[in-house]
Amino acid sequence: MQAPAPAFEAKLCAPEQAVERARALRRPLVFTNGCFDILHRGHVTYLGQARGLGGSLVVALNTDASVRRLGKGENRPVNPLADRAAVVAALASVDLVTWFDQDTPLDLIVALRPEVLAKGGDWPEERIVGADEVRGWGGQVVSIAFRHECSTSTLIERIRSS
Repeated sequence: MQAPAPAFEAKLCAPEQAVERARALRRPLVFTNGCFDILHRGHVTYLGQARGLGGSLVVALNTDASVRRLGKGENRPVNPLADRAAVVAALASVDLVTWFDQDTPLDLIVALRPEVLAKGGDWPEERIVGADEVRGWGGQVVSIAFRHECSTSTLIERIRSS
């Protein structure tokens, strides 16, 4: 007998299906994005806080090529998109996980029309991609202050030097 697929896999969604899938989610819809390469306490805390800003949380991940274009460092991402998406989808705070291959998630933000756009505290509101658009349709933009100073790059460097 084969075990059923884990329930979190139902949260995974290709970008071309994201708008339709998001329609079924509770509002207000919160959107955030990032690499989420090696998930750590800072990520989990941030995603939980983002989810608390609305009824549902959509997380859009940079594809592997998009991460490399960001210049995150040699051999990044460590984990491929499918693995990163599965780990993020397994979090209770996350309702839907999709991805984008562009340098920014602007097209996805415009298509989804979230009521809340959230980013981590290292992003001042004036630099958050999609902020003008979200505010333009009456939404809110939130830069969530860090509660735990964690960094994937720092974690990788610590592992490499040990």
